[in-house]
Amino acid sequence: MRSIAPWACTPADSRGRLYAEQGGIRGPRDAFQRDRDRIIHSIAFRRLRSKTQVFMAPDGDHFRVRLTHSLEVAQIGRTVARALGLNEDLTEALCLAHDIGHPPFGHAGERALEEALAGQGGFDHNGHTLRTLTVLERPYPGWDGLNLTWDMLEGLAKHNGPIHEPQWALAEADRQFPLDLTSWPSLEAQVAAIADDIAYDNHDIDDGLRAGLLTLDQLMEVPMVAEGWRTVESSYPGTDRKRLIGEMVRSQIGTMANDLIAATRVRVADSGVQSIGDVRAAGRCLAHFSDVMREAERGLKAFMYANLYHHPDQIAAADAAHQIVAGLFAAYAADPGLMPAEWREALPADAPWRSRHIADFIAGMTDRYAIKRYREVIGPIDLPEGF
Repeated sequence: MRSIAPWACTPADSRGRLYAEQGGIRGPRDAFQRDRDRIIHSIAFRRLRSKTQVFMAPDGDHFRVRLTHSLEVAQIGRTVARALGLNEDLTEALCLAHDIGHPPFGHAGERALEEALAGQGGFDHNGHTLRTLTVLERPYPGWDGLNLTWDMLEGLAKHNGPIHEPQWALAEADRQFPLDLTSWPSLEAQVAAIADDIAYDNHDIDDGLRAGLLTLDQLMEVPMVAEGWRTVESSYPGTDRKRLIGEMVRSQIGTMANDLIAATRVRVADSGVQSIGDVRAAGRCLAHFSDVMREAERGLKAFMYANLYHHPDQIAAADAAHQIVAGLFAAYAADPGLMPAEWREALPADAPWRSRHIADFIAGMTDRYAIKRYREVIGPIDLPEGF
């Protein structure tokens, strides 16, 4: 059996679930394995197959969406967790669930909902992940939500670090099942956060090149990418460029993951932590890149924002997405009768919950469903080519 580090999370030491459950009725799985499986079987997870990652409602079958991105993050996270002696199942579950709270059209949709709820507490995709998993998903007869373990909810809430001023949705989850928001999360959660960065840093290169919004010549401006390209080009002379791009992306993922593993081992050793409690009380992030890789990764991110995420075609698509989400919210707020019966009948009478309920409905939409509803409720909309 693989050895587990003393500072790893274990089901035996978990703070458990909010609602007591009968044990052992659905197969020999531990608590974190059940968390992972509940995520995979949830409606919210299935909807990620039609939610934006980088390209909105892409018409190409080879582009990544939130679902495939989450699977790629889980693969990286699980590999790193195994190398560090952490709990692989919890890490995988956190990776799979980390994007569940994203509305349609990614950050463009999130901005539109944040503006729509400006006087009602705002909108934050991370808080909405907790709200979706603790309130909106309802597959069980005895309670709302998936009844995930405390360790899972804590990791999702603060995978990017302590939270001192939680947005309302996260604050609601914390009131229901206190998550110690001001301490650091488990190493499993910290690894999941960096695995997310490794995945999108590299796979967005692949998708950007495939879409024609990036060129290889442009990417040579990034020292880390240029070095990787020279290595694969010299290792496979005369090989088709498309194959070399795939090899470069894979090699860069491996380089970043290996750096993360080595740097985290050093930080953990230097910190002197001996338990999961020590990790949460460490006062700093223990799972991270080396200083050299951190600077290199920042340079790559800066390039991607300038050349891909803020590309004129992407901005045009984001503008259209914002119009769709903002338009739907305004239409439903003016006439809730336009919502499906299930959502219309559950509409609260008072603010701010009335507006938040409408936002819950819209946030759960896929890109395609949001476009369809906009055309049904409001009317035609011109979308950028390839939308």
